[in-house]
Amino acid sequence: MEAASPSQSLCSEWAESRSELHLQWRQIWRRLTILQELYRDRGEAAWPCRSPWSSVLCPFLCPSYLLSASQGKGLFATHLIRKGETIFIERPLVAAQFLWNALYRYRACDHCLRALEKAEENAQRLTGKPGQVLPHPELCTVRKDLHQNCPHCQVMYCSAECRLAAAEQYHQVLCPGPSQDDPLHPLNKLQEAWRSVHYPPETASIMLMARMVATVKQAKDKDRWIRLFSQFCNKTANEEEEIVHKLLGDKFKGQLELLRRLFTEALYEEALSQWFTPDGFRSLFALVGTNGQGIGTSSLSQWVHACDALELKPQDRERLDAFIDQLYKDVEAATGEFLNCEGSGLFLLQSCCSRDTQPHPNWALRGSGNHSCVPNAETSFPENNFLLHVTALEDIKPGEEICISYLDCCQRERSRHSRHKILRENYLFVCSCPKCLAEADEPNVTSEEEEEEEEEEEGEPEDAELGDEMTDV
Repeated sequence: MEAASPSQSLCSEWAESRSELHLQWRQIWRRLTILQELYRDRGEAAWPCRSPWSSVLCPFLCPSYLLSASQGKGLFATHLIRKGETIFIERPLVAAQFLWNALYRYRACDHCLRALEKAEENAQRLTGKPGQVLPHPELCTVRKDLHQNCPHCQVMYCSAECRLAAAEQYHQVLCPGPSQDDPLHPLNKLQEAWRSVHYPPETASIMLMARMVATVKQAKDKDRWIRLFSQFCNKTANEEEEIVHKLLGDKFKGQLELLRRLFTEALYEEALSQWFTPDGFRSLFALVGTNGQGIGTSSLSQWVHACDALELKPQDRERLDAFIDQLYKDVEAATGEFLNCEGSGLFLLQSCCSRDTQPHPNWALRGSGNHSCVPNAETSFPENNFLLHVTALEDIKPGEEICISYLDCCQRERSRHSRHKILRENYLFVCSCPKCLAEADEPNVTSEEEEEEEEEEEGEPEDAELGDEMTDV
């Protein structure tokens, strides 16, 4: 048998590469089609920002599905991504402000969570100083002249666009009208019950679940939205690891059953009947608890970033920096660490580099979280609204997976076992990132247990063990 000629080998390799690329682009197109369906259903342009390639995905990014059941889908760089570059920008399917955050007068757009206070007003409230004045007030981007409220229930929006977007997607179902202050209104009863079991620091909102249901109730094509929400995890335990979410344990059965009854009374929808059963409601609760991405906005932070960008003389820069440093000290003394308008949202593309995802019925692949305790990317909200930016923390080479971290900086510095405990209980997986693998031989004790052992050795009494709270979502 004659050996293949160089040209034949080249043609064969080219055909294989073409087939591989074709498969890869089909996978990309499926994901983009879902996003197109979303925006078409909202009556918006197909792409949420500028253009599909430069802003939803950016030219650096290729959504790709791994064929390993344990690894799942992920996002991989197709070009060199430099440290500090934006990898992609995305808007959520749904988002909602935390209820306690809103109750404590953190004023945000009811749709996009844009901070509604001017930077100076924000500083006055957070410092408790009504006379607080900020230099360079022109740097504040809040446009109060554009604000609009719902004519029926008076909730506030940052613009006519947000008011209309909310009305078209979910607010017609959720608007309480003149009963906004009636404690017996079904939605008010639901929100009050939630606040009674979920205290700050908040990590989830029953209203995110409510907006999911309201979106389906209002949609002309209900199946499309159900399909979109099915992209996220809706199980209380990871099948392979058999880790049960601590929030869904027996201890909270009573509270969850109360929430389910109130949720059903306020929002029942036949097309989503499975969400209103005890098992279905727990699964929906797990979906929000494990997939909800925290959102934080602040007009004061926007003003500070704008000040940082000013070109000033050295002495003027020194004075401004000293003023800002003192301002933050005053805020911390008066308010503590609660500085932002806070909420959470469900992001379809971001979930590719985050939490466990329910497989689509037409896709023979299942997803899993792509967290790392040494992440190469981070999420932020620099536009003072719910638009999520994923930014590179270091240079990312072509072919490298893009990973974010579900742990904050302090949590990432704790022991491996302590990190695993947080991730198992809150996100339903065991981390196998390079840092965790390198520390695999360390003792299986959490950071808290290490501290308790030290206290015992010093003869100090142990603190009484605190029970789990709803804030541990």
